[in-house]
Amino acid sequence: MSEQMIKRALLSVSDKAGLADLGAALAARGVELVSTGGTAKALRDAGLTVKDVSDLTGFPEMMDGRVKTLHPTVHGGLLALRDNAEHVAAMEAHGIGAIDLVVVNLYPFEATVAKGASREEIIENIDIGGPSMVRSAAKNHGFVTILTDPEDYPALLEELAANNGTTSLAFRIRMAGKAYARTASYDAAIANWFAFGDAFTHPLGTEALHATPFVETMPLAFKRADVLRYGENPHQSAAIYVPQVVGARGVPQAVQLQGKELSYNNLNDADAALELAAEFAGQAPAVVIVKHANPCGVAQAGSLLEAWEAALACDPVSAFGGIVAVNTELDGATAEAISAIFTEVVIAPSVSAEAREIFAKKKNLRLLECGALPDPRRGGFAMRTIAGGMLIQSRDAGAVNLDDLKVVTKRAPTDQELKDCLFAWTVARHVKSNAIVYAKDGATAGIGAGQMNRRDSARIAAIKAQEAAETHGWPTPRTIGSAVASDAFFPFSDGLISAAEAGATAVIQPGGSIRDDEVIAAADAAGLAMVFTGMRHFRH
Repeated sequence: MSEQMIKRALLSVSDKAGLADLGAALAARGVELVSTGGTAKALRDAGLTVKDVSDLTGFPEMMDGRVKTLHPTVHGGLLALRDNAEHVAAMEAHGIGAIDLVVVNLYPFEATVAKGASREEIIENIDIGGPSMVRSAAKNHGFVTILTDPEDYPALLEELAANNGTTSLAFRIRMAGKAYARTASYDAAIANWFAFGDAFTHPLGTEALHATPFVETMPLAFKRADVLRYGENPHQSAAIYVPQVVGARGVPQAVQLQGKELSYNNLNDADAALELAAEFAGQAPAVVIVKHANPCGVAQAGSLLEAWEAALACDPVSAFGGIVAVNTELDGATAEAISAIFTEVVIAPSVSAEAREIFAKKKNLRLLECGALPDPRRGGFAMRTIAGGMLIQSRDAGAVNLDDLKVVTKRAPTDQELKDCLFAWTVARHVKSNAIVYAKDGATAGIGAGQMNRRDSARIAAIKAQEAAETHGWPTPRTIGSAVASDAFFPFSDGLISAAEAGATAVIQPGGSIRDDEVIAAADAAGLAMVFTGMRHFRH
């Protein structure tokens, strides 16, 4: 059972990459090639002799190719135990020949869904015969070799070359495990389409989507993209997995142009920075500086360099060793400025040649080019493991605009205060709760994150703003005349009073506290303008 000779191979693939070379290499070893439909044609076009599955089974391919390999001759040849006398006798009695190698990759279901195909086309790309053959071959890996990934073709040929035309049990076990992982992810993609497909392709339409936001069994399928040096701490192991979704956008899909390999913390922080930078897609140049998954400086300006300078000024101490994300092409002048301080990661939609040349002098700096920014309002789920289970929720894709704001104070905010309110609100939704963000003229003035009460967050943000003023020699901190955003309502007036003491003149918060009247009265007493959003953004 350890080493098994490859005498007959069944090939049936949607992805024809490497097929001709594999077929030629197998034929050169005297392996009989059996195939179906388009795969058989591709092999014959390469000048190879191929036996049709229909010749093997005695039945033609039928029903538009839906039925071709679902036959005892095929599955008997895959499932028969070669060292079992009864199985061998059954094979002889029914004219079933052993199949030693199966090369199958499945109909492109995920790609078909991703391109927005019709419901009918999606259904036709649900493979039945392919997964059946894969599972049969993988189950009988003691005797049969299964390949489901063209990237494994070279490994197979190396195995055959090293073992005189045979495969080892270790190799077959590894390929069988990979095969079952593929059918599991394939079935998960199909199950997720049935559960969450969009209103145009979902088999039961829009009503089903609203009726079942969370299915009874949540199928998840992710593919390992890389094994990381270690996790959050050196004693933890880690890897990064990506969803098998065509067109996914984010840090894992970015191209690393230079620098050391990305760590677990780098990836987590870069994701936080990129998600916030994506809020400003298509807008004026914006720079986001993140440290430990929290923004420590964010700004928009007429140029990327000006935005960098304003973002850095917010908290230059925390920016040291931080992660930088921008919303537009990274130019040379901005790259030169960023290079002046120690920075772990820089990520941008594109990077100019001049900027690349400048960063090349910083060998350890990780430079990423992400292409299109992720959609901050995209759907999907956020997942977090807990002891004994997993929490799953829809992504926080909620947003507010000017028309959603409700003025609750005697004084209405000015146009500039409204702009600063919305800017601060955008940043606050990306800051760990309890979150307080002061902003003025399109730049953060102070950020208070992750405190156990909102008053302390307001005070910490004001302290950072005062320190920044002292560092830069400003006469007053930028909280003077700023707008302040709170990710959730002020449960008491103390947090709002702290913001007023820091110099804020406008407030944006969700509202909804039983003490809203008390907080509104405090705002009126301080001469503040305050608006309610009706939406909170906790981020734990």
